[in-house]
Amino acid sequence: MEYIESVHNDQIKTAIKLQTKKYQTKTNAYFLEGPHLIQEAVAAGVDLKQLFITENHQDDHLVKRFYDQTIMISDAVANHLAATETNQGMFAIAPIPALQLPAALTGGWLLLDAVQDPGNVGTMIRTADAAGFAGVIIGTGTAWPFNPKVVRAMQGSQFHLQLAQATMTDAVAQLHSAAAPVYGTLVNDAAVDYRTIQPVPTFGLIIGNEGNGMDPALAKQTTANLVIPIPGHAESLNAAIAAGILMFHLVA
Repeated sequence: MEYIESVHNDQIKTAIKLQTKKYQTKTNAYFLEGPHLIQEAVAAGVDLKQLFITENHQDDHLVKRFYDQTIMISDAVANHLAATETNQGMFAIAPIPALQLPAALTGGWLLLDAVQDPGNVGTMIRTADAAGFAGVIIGTGTAWPFNPKVVRAMQGSQFHLQLAQATMTDAVAQLHSAAAPVYGTLVNDAAVDYRTIQPVPTFGLIIGNEGNGMDPALAKQTTANLVIPIPGHAESLNAAIAAGILMFHLVA
């Protein structure tokens, strides 16, 4: 097994580059940190391109399975690779899945319209997974789903549901062609209390930009715009919290 102890090693430099969108899209791969995410990937059938471990992980079952792809690294290198303060001693390079919109959309679909905060995007994807959604559609202006902050917030949910990139207009049109309702979240005079909506098998839910909300032009293409009544004094809800409330109601 190869051993790397220098942070200046070319393979380590490549791993660092894989934390940027530019290099991810160039190589069609991204970086995973920590045993939990890596085990989730493997359980989902992901074929790891590279596995980096510190000495204390050399007897891990993943090493036996991916022995030819495994490189042992020093603690100094592990600290260099880690995005968190305490490195977990295990890192991997995984392929980015195809992000095409499926030919047919069934089940619940979360549509993210220019949601910019990586933490919010990752949390929404994780919540969609927990709520049993079929997939999440990443719209223009939304944080790249393999941004390291998004990956940490997803906690492996990218392996449990479909991720796709598409314009909101295309995604909404496809849902409408399947006679599926599409719910928006633009707060206006026409918005309805989300609790009045009855769950259906296939639908779309659009969450808009944290600061500006949904595109008003897009809102005109929705079946209904939903509002969450706020009995307290807060002016609004965090986008990810609002998305979670709506998602769990719509699949109930």
